[in-house]
Amino acid sequence: MPGASRDRVGDLRGDRLKISITAPPVDGKANAHLLKFLARQFKVSRSCVTLTAGETSRNKTIRIERPAEIPAEFAVTGEHGGPGG
Repeated sequence: MPGASRDRVGDLRGDRLKISITAPPVDGKANAHLLKFLARQFKVSRSCVTLTAGETSRNKTIRIERPAEIPAEFAVTGEHGGPGG
């Protein structure tokens, strides 16, 4: 969600996680800001974060290579794998 008052990880909606960022949705600025935000969250270099689908959509698919840390907001739990599942 571009144009937010602050960068933050929001709620899980189905199989998607809502992320709010401050950058406007103009000239790819929101996508670039999102990738930098995720790189900071996962403690990786920006080059390890790739937008794989949804460049012009609100629904995006992101690949994060070799995350040094997985923040609790992003941890996968439940019957489909990950901790507790």
